[in-house]
Amino acid sequence: MNTLEVKKTIYKYEVNQEVVYPTHGVGKIIEIMERPFKDRVLVYYNIYIEVSDMTVMIPVEKADELGIRAIVPPEKIEQAIAILSGEYEPVPSDWKLRYQLNMDLVKSGTVEDIATVVKTLYHRSKVKELPILERKLFDNALRLFIDEISSSLSQGKEAVEEMIFSKMEECIAEMKL
Repeated sequence: MNTLEVKKTIYKYEVNQEVVYPTHGVGKIIEIMERPFKDRVLVYYNIYIEVSDMTVMIPVEKADELGIRAIVPPEKIEQAIAILSGEYEPVPSDWKLRYQLNMDLVKSGTVEDIATVVKTLYHRSKVKELPILERKLFDNALRLFIDEISSSLSQGKEAVEEMIFSKMEECIAEMKL
């Protein structure tokens, strides 16, 4: 008897799993597919990112390098939220340096780093209006943070946003005492 052996490859992420793609947002893997590229066949994660209504194809072998990661569990979310009401550390007054430091944190992709950027830029915006690029960075980091918390805790985005701002406002109120 001749039996056909089916090779099943195990991937780090699976179809319908939500993942974070730093600087782009939270997305859902809608398909894992093979596509020819040059002289070989590559396997891709096809990820739909709802917030921008965009689908991206990420080579499976480059996913880690690009910062693709799973949504963090609720315990990690609680740690990241705690950062919002933690002690505020002064940042460089040179906006270009500050922008680069914050951009590097967003690109790192960890939920703690995203929380740090949100907190830092929010505090800075209370002192002085943010330059356009920093404002965009704040908006993107905030959106990413809200989306990940919402997915991890299965809560609505509006409720999550309210919670984030109330934590940061509490911190500011305590600083002014």
